Amino acid sequence: MDTSVVPGDDFYEYSNGGWLKATTIPADRGGVGVFSVLRDLSDKRTSSLIEEMSKSKAAPGSNQRKVADLYNSYMNEAAIEKTGVAPLKSHLDAIAAITDKKTLAHALGETLRADVDALNNTNFHTPNLFGLWVAPGFNDPDHYAPYLLQGGLGLPDREYYLSDSKQLTEVREKYVVHVAAMLKLAGFDDVDTRAKRILALEHAIAEKHLSLAANDDIHKANNTWTKADFASKAPGLDWTEYFRGAGLENQKDFIVWQPTAFTGEAALVQSESLDAWKDWLAYHLIENYAGVLPKAFADERFAFFGGTLQGTTQQRPRWARGVNVVNGLLGDAVGQEYARRYFPPEAKQQAQAMVANIIESFRQRVRNLSWMAESTKKEAEAKLDTLYVGIGYPETWKDYSSYDVKADDIFGNIWRGSIFDYQYDRAKVGKPVDHHWWSMTPQTVNAVNLPLQNGLNFPAAILQPPFFDPQAPAAANYGAIGTVIGHEISHTFDTEGSAFDSKGRVRDWWTPADFEHFKKATNALAEQYSTYKPFPDLSLNGEQTLAENIADVAGIAAAFDGYHASLKGAAGPTQNGFTADQQFFIAFGQNWGSKARENALRQQVLTDPHSPGQYRALTVRNIDAWYPAFKVKPGEKLFLTPEERVRIW
Repeated sequence: MDTSVVPGDDFYEYSNGGWLKATTIPADRGGVGVFSVLRDLSDKRTSSLIEEMSKSKAAPGSNQRKVADLYNSYMNEAAIEKTGVAPLKSHLDAIAAITDKKTLAHALGETLRADVDALNNTNFHTPNLFGLWVAPGFNDPDHYAPYLLQGGLGLPDREYYLSDSKQLTEVREKYVVHVAAMLKLAGFDDVDTRAKRILALEHAIAEKHLSLAANDDIHKANNTWTKADFASKAPGLDWTEYFRGAGLENQKDFIVWQPTAFTGEAALVQSESLDAWKDWLAYHLIENYAGVLPKAFADERFAFFGGTLQGTTQQRPRWARGVNVVNGLLGDAVGQEYARRYFPPEAKQQAQAMVANIIESFRQRVRNLSWMAESTKKEAEAKLDTLYVGIGYPETWKDYSSYDVKADDIFGNIWRGSIFDYQYDRAKVGKPVDHHWWSMTPQTVNAVNLPLQNGLNFPAAILQPPFFDPQAPAAANYGAIGTVIGHEISHTFDTEGSAFDSKGRVRDWWTPADFEHFKKATNALAEQYSTYKPFPDLSLNGEQTLAENIADVAGIAAAFDGYHASLKGAAGPTQNGFTADQQFFIAFGQNWGSKARENALRQQVLTDPHSPGQYRALTVRNIDAWYPAFKVKPGEKLFLTPEERVRIW
């Protein structure tokens, strides 16, 4: 902390100033914070488990053996160098053999992967032409449906192509150089011309994409297209061949999240040259697998995506990158042991008790709302009654029996892994929904609301200090992990969650007057956050970050009530001169202690639905109890009059 700072002037600096002064961003990071510290701990624990598995001489075909073979094949740099670009050859030859738009459509279909997730991970686009997400149906939440989302970009977001700012203009110039370098490493000629052609195509695609803020509107995303609709609504792409290439020729209908993007991108398949699309396919293939190609590829990829975009000067150690590979492809195989070893039953019980208190406080807040109709309150309480809260680890584990992992084939392991994940998800289409499904592994430092399942996941890795410590004062736990729990619960009722009823079905269960009040309050919050400027030329987008900001406001309020309910009328203990209420708010502020390089922070502002940490810490200015806790007075920079404070729940 920096207690020389007046809390009412800058609560973020007050809570984190000492840490900010003492902390240096490591050379291999775009930023550092509480989350990254915990991720480092989780990665080291996971690495230790992987090392144990790699030395265990487990039986062929077992999960332990697959983990060992995947990790060891990634770590064998000598074998990767010796193999060179040979793994790419058959795939590049297939692209070169494309002779017309019909075979192009088939090849584009073959690239479809389950690599988007609109609501659980706010991932609205893929580097491939389109992406598949399999989730409970908007209109039939008891069965899995296939959703299709926009794609095609190599840079992080459409703004990187469309903005005329000096910074992003320079990024595009460097991107062309990078694309040319990757093509040259793979043996292509005339790489400068090809790279410019690829950028021009991606720019055209970006013009068709919806913005991150626009993607949040569930009602605009609820578009069921039959297979026949694609030819009439999105002409230009041979959809019969596309779906045949994707193995979806027998699927009758899809939910298309961004119809205008599909119409626009399909037209580009027809209007843009075959050579441009073939170059685009080749580049995206090379880029996607650069991490498991010879060092020159990995270094060039890092120089652009790590150096230019994030400002980092050094790659993560190879072991850490190997852990990411294993977590991505065999996460549950490692997570099962992680949960057993690092998340004791006592911690789970204590976390469950906190969740119960916070859910009950949310219930009371709903009941006490003066502006909400009784019919709306009834459905809101029904959502709380049926809310599934997963703590620590899932109830069932992913079955990897059909994933073929070989000890000496890292390229093939990654290739087969992406196809395994795609086929695994594709096979769920039309089947009954598992409402206790987890979207995260136990070793993930995060938490998530699953609106289509009316569920929450709190993995074991986030349920540890400083977020959660069974030995810490209750005020600190409620202020830290409690506000995260409240945040995720409140997503059930935010701009996205409010579109779903207690069964996960898209339905207007609010009265018009209720929704108007809700919209007015959330508009005020969007305006508040749009005033924050990390840079003179770049403000936060309050609409883009609205759902997460709503969840922060509501999460603090619910967790604060839950903490006081846990006291059962007693006074919370003072510690180190801080009252219990002060401890609560300081713990929340310290959740968001972080430092980021300029390029990394700019990328976050442009592409992330979450506000940067320093602004999330300032959410307290909307909470009435914060003012007396720190004697915040008019004239201090964060002071808001009671009328200006945004109150939603």
